[in-house]
Amino acid sequence: MNRQPATKAGRKPSSKAAKAAAPHSRNAAPTQERLLSAAQAEFALHGYSGARIQRILSKAKANPRMLYHHFGSKSALYVAVLEAAFADLRRYELSLDVGDMQPLEGLLRLFDFMNDHFEANLALVSLIRNENLMKARFLKTSTKIREISSPVLAMVARFLERGAADRTLAANLDPLRVYILMAAICQFHLSNVHTLSALFDQDLSAPAWRAARKQDARQMMRAYLLAGRG
Repeated sequence: MNRQPATKAGRKPSSKAAKAAAPHSRNAAPTQERLLSAAQAEFALHGYSGARIQRILSKAKANPRMLYHHFGSKSALYVAVLEAAFADLRRYELSLDVGDMQPLEGLLRLFDFMNDHFEANLALVSLIRNENLMKARFLKTSTKIREISSPVLAMVARFLERGAADRTLAANLDPLRVYILMAAICQFHLSNVHTLSALFDQDLSAPAWRAARKQDARQMMRAYLLAGRG
């Protein structure tokens, strides 16, 4: 049987062309990840205005073409860093195996996670502090961050509703206020560690001090959730 010659549009790429394209596809994701990692460290340390693209490129072992191909601009890269940092936090929060726990136990488990996550991810604390100083200028442009914040509030709300119904928690607790209280207790000593350590002449980054503070904070959170039960 005679084969018709392939048209230009339908012609398969040559093996040489396929081999040339394959490394680009394989390397794209690692390059993007390196850029995000380097950018997170740079923005956390120097803030948006102080961050330098050249330092990011040097640390990521990438060139300007790669950065602008993946992100387009410095501001878009910064927003991507914020989105990745918050997505990481939310992903772990929502993966906690707390569905079958009693309301108080589940909320304290969430508190424990948040405390440990912030202490292990100081770059996130710095990013939040720096973005707040800019009045959430860039965070406001991201719909993704707002979307990923909703599920965790829904989880807190379910615990509060169950706890109020079976009287194991105080009634009329607001999910957002409860979550913000947790976040505040878990972050204040980290975002102000240097000033507080200098003011009181004590190293607030010492593991023993932080372990004791966590227990104090956990007891405070527990008392708040139980106060005024009917």
